[in-house]
Amino acid sequence: MPLFMDVHETLPEGATLQDVIQAHEADVNVQGKYGVKYIKYWYSEESGKVFCLADAPNADAAEKVHREAHGLAADRIFEVVEGS
Repeated sequence: MPLFMDVHETLPEGATLQDVIQAHEADVNVQGKYGVKYIKYWYSEESGKVFCLADAPNADAAEKVHREAHGLAADRIFEVVEGS
């Protein structure tokens, strides 16, 4: 299955690491409905950005998980290939 990296450029005002953790947990609870598996995420408190890596049939499926789980759509999403 293709890999996708999405980028959330800005989070809601006052969002915390705990909020990011809860959003990821919500993604995990919904992902199976769309054939998606969120693998890992990264949060930069300094920049306020979140990066999510997922196995998904397509970018739209990965985005649907975010929208249903917590409503925080990614600003950008890229298909990526794992390297060493």
